[in-house]
Amino acid sequence: MSTVSTPMVRSAPLINRDRVIDWLGIAPFIIFSLLFLIIPTLYLVAGAFLTPEGDLTLKNIGDLFTPSIMSAYSISIRVSVASALGGALIGFFLAWAVVLGGLPASVRSTLLTFSGVASNFAGVPLAFAFLATLGRTGLVTIFLREWFGFNLYGTGFNLLSFLGLTITYMYFQIPLMVLILTPALDGMKKEWREASQILGATNRQYWTMVALPILWPSLLGTTLLLFANAFGAIATAFALTGSSLNIVPILLYAQIRGDVLHNANLGYAIALGMIVITGVSNVLYLMLRMRAERWQK
Repeated sequence: MSTVSTPMVRSAPLINRDRVIDWLGIAPFIIFSLLFLIIPTLYLVAGAFLTPEGDLTLKNIGDLFTPSIMSAYSISIRVSVASALGGALIGFFLAWAVVLGGLPASVRSTLLTFSGVASNFAGVPLAFAFLATLGRTGLVTIFLREWFGFNLYGTGFNLLSFLGLTITYMYFQIPLMVLILTPALDGMKKEWREASQILGATNRQYWTMVALPILWPSLLGTTLLLFANAFGAIATAFALTGSSLNIVPILLYAQIRGDVLHNANLGYAIALGMIVITGVSNVLYLMLRMRAERWQK
């Protein structure tokens, strides 16, 4: 009588070692996000609805509609919109020139390398660079006056103003547009242009009826990202204009330090307003980017 041996079934380990290693790999990112993004955001949101004594209130939210704070939001939105539109327009043509134009490949690599550096060049160094270039005693200002007899500041231009801050912001807005839009232009398939030419479309018809409708989500989404990028910037504006230009980040900085009204909770409410505005911009950007990716697949 023969016996049948049954194979031994090895039980699955209770802990998947590979999965643990994967989670350990992203653990620093999760910890960093919790400590410097999620928890501070929740703290700000909660503080916006509290008094300094810890009682619930809606007064901080109501104070956001006072003339001084509304003026700060207005200036910030206008600077962000102007720098985003200017950066998007110039950045689009730069990206188009290096991707679809007839420029050498070396120009593309040089521009993308510079864009990667310039898009992160902000704060005090950027403010000093513009003061040394376009300030009242800046290099370009003196050059125009001495060589061409053109007084830049005689025309009413002032670097420490809405226009000056917008131009300064565009220094890092344009490279950011180039970096984000270049992959979208790379995704434009040659078959689309060839098909339009076979059907008798002109170059203008191709761009207005084929290329731009496909690129529109990427263009609009990147412009929204530039808006959010400029709206939250403070170091450059503070180093350049100090308190002469009352934008929201500078007002928030003053409120948190207690230099103005000594009401940190009002500062939390101002921060909440900024979070809402930038959050809406980023959500719309993500939605448009996903739509653009579906078009280009």
